[in-house]
Amino acid sequence: MSLRQINLARLDQYVMNEIPIHFIRLSDMKLVGRDDVKKHFRSSVSEFSFCDRVHFVTYATLSHRWLDEGEPTYEEMKMGTAAGPGYEKLVAFCKKAKEYYVEFVWSDTCCIDKNSSTELDESIRSMFRWYQNSFVCIVHMAQSKTITDIQEDEWIRRGWTLQELLAPHRIKFFNARWMPMTSNENDKAPNMKPDWSYDILRALEAATRIPRNVLTSGLVKHPMRVDERIAWAARRETTWVEDAAYSLMGIFNVSLQIAYGEGRDRAFCRLIEAIMLTGDPSVLNWNNLNPVSHYSGSCAFPRLPRCFEFCGNRQFDFDRPLEMTITSRGLRIPLVILPLIVHNHQDTILSLRCSFCPTLEIKTCTTSSHVSYQYAFGIVNYSIIGGEMGEVLGIRSRSAGVILSREPNYLPGYQPPSSNDFCGLNFASPPKPALLDWKLVDNYGARLTMVDFPNVPSGHFYLNCEYLQTVYL
Repeated sequence: MSLRQINLARLDQYVMNEIPIHFIRLSDMKLVGRDDVKKHFRSSVSEFSFCDRVHFVTYATLSHRWLDEGEPTYEEMKMGTAAGPGYEKLVAFCKKAKEYYVEFVWSDTCCIDKNSSTELDESIRSMFRWYQNSFVCIVHMAQSKTITDIQEDEWIRRGWTLQELLAPHRIKFFNARWMPMTSNENDKAPNMKPDWSYDILRALEAATRIPRNVLTSGLVKHPMRVDERIAWAARRETTWVEDAAYSLMGIFNVSLQIAYGEGRDRAFCRLIEAIMLTGDPSVLNWNNLNPVSHYSGSCAFPRLPRCFEFCGNRQFDFDRPLEMTITSRGLRIPLVILPLIVHNHQDTILSLRCSFCPTLEIKTCTTSSHVSYQYAFGIVNYSIIGGEMGEVLGIRSRSAGVILSREPNYLPGYQPPSSNDFCGLNFASPPKPALLDWKLVDNYGARLTMVDFPNVPSGHFYLNCEYLQTVYL
């Protein structure tokens, strides 16, 4: 097989798997499919020409705020009957796309056959990648005239536009009148003018709370913790409540089955469950704002992205994925368990101290405390370090963990069975008192608590593995 044949096979595979299913062809404004895209680019393939696929298979994507009504549909574009303000916006987008010398453009309003559940499912799961692989993403800020208007533009507050901002490598912003908002060729490129007091990146950073280096270079070069990424969506809104979860799949590189009608809570819990498999313990760093009462037997799941707002301010480090698994008993998670004792309890403020480190005090706000409960601090950002003498636990001087409690289970009077009826069994006496499983303390603040162990010069210390326990939350 020649190099050109190899590159043609690569082209076919790329087009069939990495770009949208349908496009608008600019030369005749007709809807076309992937086969038409392959035909267009095959003649340009040589033995050397398919190294940079994004710059070879070029297309433009549109990012915009949908109109309440009047957007062109797939059926209208297929029949050539599209008209109205939405179509006028589409035509304006196509005119701007021609300036980038592309033949194909994609818009989420009319390039998805929404009557096909299979195509809709694939489109939603793949959309982040489709924007990422586009040659340019053209953004229409319908409520902005200048850069200073961006912070109040509705585009900033929509759920799907978050991935449309993060995914593309090249992006260009246009105002309400389709005038470019900067003179930059790529509005994601770092601005090198130090005297520019209010450039577009600064406006976007202020409006979205996304660091500028992430806006310019992406999440691959600048990975962010899970809690920080979800917080970017805290104030964003979606028309369909399930989209609050579906619109975040690409940002976390996870895939969910699309099931409109399942409701916001279940969709978001499924997203969190998928993210937990990555092992980032910051997924537990959320505020207790009406959590889902029980998801798969667990109360460790937040209800919506807003639970993560401002949680990124609680900084902690980790270098080991945390194993988190959903079971019929709840979220199974191995934690380093340090016992706590009640130091003081006034109104809803519970003050706890570590029995191994009496100067360490942890306060939480809760109404579900009781003097007979046992308490513990379950550390999540520990390390397991192996050596010739076996494994030990590495504990950071600044540790993140959850506050746990378990209540006694006073058993009724116990009478062992008669030894005459059993042979060879070694009976045991029940524990006094028996204890129920560890549970998360139902507090009003953050699920994760940060503690700073005193006088740890090296920044970490070591414990035996006896303190590592698997709990179900």
